[in-house]
Amino acid sequence: MSLSSKKEALDYHSRGRRGKIEVVPTKPYSSQKDLALAYSPGVAEPCKKIAERTEDVYKYTAKGNLVAVITNGTAVLGLGDIGPEASKPVMEGKGVLFKVFADIDVFDIEVDATDVEQFISTVKAIAPTFGGINLEDIKAPEAFEIERRLKEELDIPVMHDDQHGTAIISAAALLNALELAEKRIDQVRIVVSGAGAAAMSCLDLYEQLGMSPNQVDVFDSRGHVNSSREGLDESKQKYANDRNFSDLTEAMKGADVFVGLSKGGLVSKAMVEQMADNPIVFALANPEPEIGYDEAMSVRDDIIMATGRSDHPNQVNNVLGFPFIFRGALDVRATGINDAMKLAAVRAIADLAKENVPDEVSEAYGNQSFVFGKELIIPKPLDPRLITYVAPAVAKAAMESGVAKLAIKDWEAYEKQLLDRIGYDSGFARTIADRAKKAPKRVVFAEADHYRVLKAAEQAMEEGIAQPILLGRRSVIEGLIEEYSLELEGVEVINPRADEEYDRRCAFGAEFFQLRLRHGLTAREGERLMRQRNYFGAMMVRTGQADALISGLTRTYPSVIRPALQVIGKADGVDKVAGMYILETKRGPMFFADTTVNLNPTAEEIASIAVLTAKAVRNLRIVPRIALLSYSNFGSAGGVDAEKMAQAAKILKERHPDLIVDGEIQANFALNDELLSESFPFSTLHNKRVNTLIFPNLAAGNIAYKLLQEMAGVEVQGPVLLGMRQSFHVLQMGSSVREIHDMVRLAVVDAQIKR
Repeated sequence: MSLSSKKEALDYHSRGRRGKIEVVPTKPYSSQKDLALAYSPGVAEPCKKIAERTEDVYKYTAKGNLVAVITNGTAVLGLGDIGPEASKPVMEGKGVLFKVFADIDVFDIEVDATDVEQFISTVKAIAPTFGGINLEDIKAPEAFEIERRLKEELDIPVMHDDQHGTAIISAAALLNALELAEKRIDQVRIVVSGAGAAAMSCLDLYEQLGMSPNQVDVFDSRGHVNSSREGLDESKQKYANDRNFSDLTEAMKGADVFVGLSKGGLVSKAMVEQMADNPIVFALANPEPEIGYDEAMSVRDDIIMATGRSDHPNQVNNVLGFPFIFRGALDVRATGINDAMKLAAVRAIADLAKENVPDEVSEAYGNQSFVFGKELIIPKPLDPRLITYVAPAVAKAAMESGVAKLAIKDWEAYEKQLLDRIGYDSGFARTIADRAKKAPKRVVFAEADHYRVLKAAEQAMEEGIAQPILLGRRSVIEGLIEEYSLELEGVEVINPRADEEYDRRCAFGAEFFQLRLRHGLTAREGERLMRQRNYFGAMMVRTGQADALISGLTRTYPSVIRPALQVIGKADGVDKVAGMYILETKRGPMFFADTTVNLNPTAEEIASIAVLTAKAVRNLRIVPRIALLSYSNFGSAGGVDAEKMAQAAKILKERHPDLIVDGEIQANFALNDELLSESFPFSTLHNKRVNTLIFPNLAAGNIAYKLLQEMAGVEVQGPVLLGMRQSFHVLQMGSSVREIHDMVRLAVVDAQIKR
């Protein structure tokens, strides 16, 4: 990791509120009565109910959706035994993944105990707090005993994800790889490099799928695990056979499957060449696999390969499993996570890989065409269907195996509940980032004499989403780069005012003069305007010397949008441009328009803005479901704005019958389907889960997004300028580095689409 990346990682964890997680109240607390209900004396009532019947703790507290991520810091990632305090950032990170992917709340618990008995006693003592326990980063062989004992002695789900997460995902991959290789799991010979917690758990799960221990040759740090070895622990003894291979090279000859959970560089091309036909190679060591993907693929074209890396096909990533396994277990109040539940997760993940991949997943990975085959044996981590495949499968297995205390009867309703938890269109920001990375673009940063802009350019360059072009005085830009140790070597720096840009200024000015004929502009004025960075940068985009432009950090919106409209102009068929903000909410991304451009649009213009917004949302691979907002519900109140929005709805229904749109409607009815279905079940928006809001005027839209941004802490991206011929985007004044970087991602994706 570069010096800049290390600093960025430290800044990410330390800026603002320290760390990555917080506790947020879920009940009102604004009045004295609220506080009296939350604590004394009101809290006594649920306490008495729980004292009478312990199971009621799930009814009156957050226990049922609360998981403990617990470690002693003895085997943290690739860092080893670094202690409980140093492991805390990892445990907080695991909590983030639980919340983002499955809406599970987490307390991270770092225990200062390396003694097995002391650790077990500690976890048992705090277990009443939690609905489930995820053990993490505990070294083997202690991890085996800790998990075994806790599973036996507690009546809530317990899982050591380092063991079972990798086992479940790799088992799903193995089932599909064997199907493609036309081999059976009970007939293949398997070589395993590594004998830690994850490797042993993988083998145990493979055995439940039909493999026998005698099919396997395991290698640890001392060599081949066989019956002549002394001092083997119980987990290794199970796989100690009578064969005696001198090294991994010898064992790999003729092997059908290689599973690596050890360290990078242990497997050579020659070793892969000597494997059986249609070999399966799972090189899962991180960050460097036992053999690189390109190395292995270069020696055989019949290989089926998976790694732990995201930059190659078939990433064995635990996030495909643990959030959804716990989700299913919690939702039926399972007393444990048993083999039946793990196998159900394996088969659900394997089955999902065979389904048609949604457009949004293909789009997230650069419009790749994903079809079940050698390059797709497990789902992609960004596949939004994982929660609705894995969680129900686990819940059903818990019910059928007798460990569920609750029964789910309506599986269709349960699936809707799961989607409600994470938002139908969750993972939007991750999807945009991945799309941008697949086809980077040349992005002009018009205010490169500002540190935040340069930092965002550095991040975009490092992320691989953009080739920055920096506009401004070279001495100032180079001074800032040196002062802040930014890594922007080789980036093009242009000063539009410099003498060396005279010819280009003249050429740009002449073209601009032709564009603005009969608009009161002289040729000399055209050339003079090209000294301004927004005009110069816009001409770079217009003439194909760049793909997108970002500006507005230090300038007013009107002063930045004017060059965009004059130089780049509106796309064909567009009457009015508009501004859209994207708000990242718990229900998924919400799209607000018009928030920045049109002061008081007419009904016709509102309809045009809705069509522009719908197109932009579709381009982001999300189905727009549009509410035209007002203070009135379907004629309940008169007034210019209400009538305007009703007329716009009529226009849209007549001209664009394919759109999911209705109005005029109040915001609370648009966003609350229970309210809507009770009062206006006839509405087109009934049961449609609105994600796009069109406002009656600029004041309403602008005020709404800014209130949410500041008071609700909602992440906001934008404004996205809609209806432009090419990609030109205007920042909010004073944007943070994060907000500028997010805008770069959107600008790159916009440029990809406009291409």
